[in-house]
Amino acid sequence: MDFSLFVHMDRSSPEQSHEELRLEYMDLCKLADEAGMRAVWTGEHHGMDFTISPNPFLELVNVANHTKNLRLGTGTVIAPFWHPIKLAGEAASADLITGGRIELGIARGAYSYEYERLMPGMDAWEAGQRMREMAPLLPKLWQGDCTHEGKFFSFPAATSAPKPLQADGPPIWIAARDPNSHEFGVHNGFNIQVTPLWQGIEEIEILMQRFNAACQTLDGPRPKIMLLHHTYVAADEADISRAAGELSRFYCNFGAWFQNKRPVSQGRLLPLDEEDYATNVMMAPDNMRRDLTMGMAPEVVDRIKRYEDLGYDEFSYWIDSGMSFERKKASLERFVTDVMPKFR
Repeated sequence: MDFSLFVHMDRSSPEQSHEELRLEYMDLCKLADEAGMRAVWTGEHHGMDFTISPNPFLELVNVANHTKNLRLGTGTVIAPFWHPIKLAGEAASADLITGGRIELGIARGAYSYEYERLMPGMDAWEAGQRMREMAPLLPKLWQGDCTHEGKFFSFPAATSAPKPLQADGPPIWIAARDPNSHEFGVHNGFNIQVTPLWQGIEEIEILMQRFNAACQTLDGPRPKIMLLHHTYVAADEADISRAAGELSRFYCNFGAWFQNKRPVSQGRLLPLDEEDYATNVMMAPDNMRRDLTMGMAPEVVDRIKRYEDLGYDEFSYWIDSGMSFERKKASLERFVTDVMPKFR
C-alpha cells in the first residue's frame, strides 16, 4: 500500500489570509515528503474560497522546490476547462521543471458553480464527454504529430512543446465512479482514482468491484487504483468526537457548494446557520465517525488494511476539513508515526 496526501489551501474563515494558507499548505507537503509518502495531490478549482487552487501545476512546481522525493499529482485538473494541446504542453513543462515528478489526474469536474462561470451551458454529461475525448490525446501529443478531428476538438498535426521528461509522459489517472468511467480509464491504460466521499465501506467496496470488472476484459497490464478518503488520526476519544463534528460541518458546506443554491460573495458561500448543520441528517457527526477513515491509530490501521485487502494500491489522506492547521498537522503526524509504519 502506497500513501499520499491530498491537500489544498482550505480556507474556513475570512480572517485567514491567503499567504498564511499558502505557508501552511507547504508545511503539510514538506511533512508528507519527510515521512516518505509517495505523492501529494492538488486539484483545480476556480472562484471558490472553500478550496483554493486555480492552477495545480503552479503549486506543484513550487512544492517541487521545497521537497525531495514526492511525486506531484494533479488531483484533478478539470478536463472541460482545457484544450488538449494546452494541457499536454503545461503538464509536460511542469514535468520538465520538476525533474520528471508529475502525475496527471483528470476529471470532468463536480461543481455547477464553476461550469456556469467558465463554460456556461455545459452540464456534467458534456463535461464527461469532453474528458473522454481529451484524455487519450495527451500521450499522442507527447509522442508528437497528433492529428485529431472530434466532436469537441479538431486540429492539424500538433506536438507538445516541450516534451515531458518522463519517457512516456506523466502517468495519467482518471477520476471514476460509474462502471463506464472505470471501463474508459482502464481500457485506455490509465490509472483510476476513486472518491467515495462520506459514503463509507459499502461504497468503497462497490468502487473496487467496478474497477475489477473493468480489468477482467483487459489484455495489458493492470493499472493502479487509488482511494481518496477523509482521514483523521485522533489523540483520544474526545478528539475523535470533535473531529467528527468538524468533518460534519465540512461536508454540510461541501453539499451546499455542490447544490449551488446559496448566494456567494467574494468567493465565499453565505454561511450556514446552526439549524442547517443540525438538520442535515446525512452529514451528522455519528455518520462521519462511522464512515470516514478516522479514529485512534489502531482503528485507522485496521480500516486501511481492509482497503488494502480489497485491492487498493494507494491510500490518499484527504486532509481538507475546515479544521485548524494545528489540528490537521497533529493528525498527519500521528498518521505518519503510528499508521504508516504498520504497512512497511
